[in-house]
Amino acid sequence: MKRFTERSQRDGRSHANRALRHDPVEVSEQRGLRTLHFAGGVAQSVMRVRDPFALELEYTRAAMLFALLHPNPQAMALIGLGGGSLAKFIHRHLPESHLSALEINPEVVAAARAYFHLPPDDERLTVITGDGAAWVTAQHRNLDALIVDGYDRRRIVEALSSPEFYLACHAALRPGGVAVFNLWSEAGRFHLYREAIETAFGSWAFVLPTEQKGNLLLFAARGGWEALDWAGVRARTATVAAGWHFDAKEWVERLYSESTNKMSVSIF
Repeated sequence: MKRFTERSQRDGRSHANRALRHDPVEVSEQRGLRTLHFAGGVAQSVMRVRDPFALELEYTRAAMLFALLHPNPQAMALIGLGGGSLAKFIHRHLPESHLSALEINPEVVAAARAYFHLPPDDERLTVITGDGAAWVTAQHRNLDALIVDGYDRRRIVEALSSPEFYLACHAALRPGGVAVFNLWSEAGRFHLYREAIETAFGSWAFVLPTEQKGNLLLFAARGGWEALDWAGVRARTATVAAGWHFDAKEWVERLYSESTNKMSVSIF
């Protein structure tokens, strides 16, 4: 197993200052898979070295459903960069869009660029080293889509899981905009996150489990899902399947089945 590090070896003083605020970043490689993780923590990002622009983890593939649920997302934001898997995929496969990717830990950004093929900033990608929660709070109806995937080495970041933050996410979206939250079904916590998100958005949210134990994606929309054009969603799903190199049809049908159940039941 190869092991790399992004611990500011070129400037020990800089690392010493940052270590007080951020978990140190490690990059390892084994059996053709390169992994970014925080010291002592679970994998934050995984890339297949021979196919660096594919989405290796299932939850990242499932997160791309936002581009099927929204007919034409153009202004988007990603909170929590990791190795840049989603940022790379969006940059390559949504050519009409612009993505702002927020990452508070500068070592994560450095590792994504050095080891995970994250492209340089251009007219469609802006990587911002800064506080994602504060950035979202400063937005107002600026975004078509928002992906929230911010974790430290132990758990979801507290600033990205408060009722106030979820209200800011709702306010940052344009009407019809879609937000995706990567959550864990931690004992006694997931139902609190879901309740806070549904309260902030004033509507029920889709929940989509993925292959990782305890990993759940939650999809919320400004304006709710009641008027969602499922025929359009299915058409987009069929169109993108070949180019994305994975089939999202089963997930879409699962969400459709959930929507038919939710339509007749109020969450409030």
